Amino acid sequence: MNTEKTIITVPAGIQGSEEEQNACIVQIYGDGLGKRYSIKDEVTIGRSEASTIAVDIPNVSRKHARIFLDQGRCWVEDLGSTNGTHVNDVEIGGPQCLANGDLVTTGSLVFKFIVGGNIEALYHEEIYRLTILDGLTGVHNKRFFLEFLDRELARARRHGRTLSLALLDLDHFKKINDTHGHLVGDTTLKRVAHLIRDRVRQDELLARYGGEEFAVVLPETDLGGALSFAEMIRRQIEEYSFTFDGQDISVTVSIGVATMGPDDDADALIGETDTQLYRAKSAGRNRVFPEAGA
Repeated sequence: MNTEKTIITVPAGIQGSEEEQNACIVQIYGDGLGKRYSIKDEVTIGRSEASTIAVDIPNVSRKHARIFLDQGRCWVEDLGSTNGTHVNDVEIGGPQCLANGDLVTTGSLVFKFIVGGNIEALYHEEIYRLTILDGLTGVHNKRFFLEFLDRELARARRHGRTLSLALLDLDHFKKINDTHGHLVGDTTLKRVAHLIRDRVRQDELLARYGGEEFAVVLPETDLGGALSFAEMIRRQIEEYSFTFDGQDISVTVSIGVATMGPDDDADALIGETDTQLYRAKSAGRNRVFPEAGA
């Protein structure tokens, strides 16, 4: 019989409390979106039917990870899984203490750790976030994008201002998934989202529009300004070093850009932008359309 026991030391100055023990994880990405699992003693994740969260997903191991209480604190531990367990996108090497808001990733599943005295309020706040944010990348989702675009188009017409839209599509993304696996594909999407988000101003909006497609709404930006923005993003992604397990992966994007016409509604603007994106991909990918000066 294996009598090995994991010994955990609570850092000095950290004390458990009843409030801290009122904890749960909420699934924010993958099948089962929005499900809540209370952590009373231990929650296990894996393909095994004996797991608390039993899933039939190839990149999740039979016994993948466990989240458990010890000395009044919640911890996560990998159980020797093939793809590892990550907290806030960093692979853990041993049991790690969780803090409120930490993201725990096992395979293609993402959970958010919530702890506090009013767990119901925190949970419902997270459910609201799931209605407007993409669980994988953390940027806004398509639903919020469409509502935002409608509002901004109405505001632009009311004040006689302009608005532009950019649609970005990762080139050959299926090949990345097929060659390197969906975990690398998911990580690529997150890195691309972060690169774009760093360039988006407070009054603009970045959203995940589809599987490997992103949209950026650019209020009070004419076509020339939108093309300059799109080219900056295209070049930044092309030059960024996407490295996974010591292997460099080439990642580029094609971008379509359009500016609202006097009678354009959201569907018309999206349609024109999508046409320009199709032209960019047809012309060889890794480019922006319409071409500057065309």
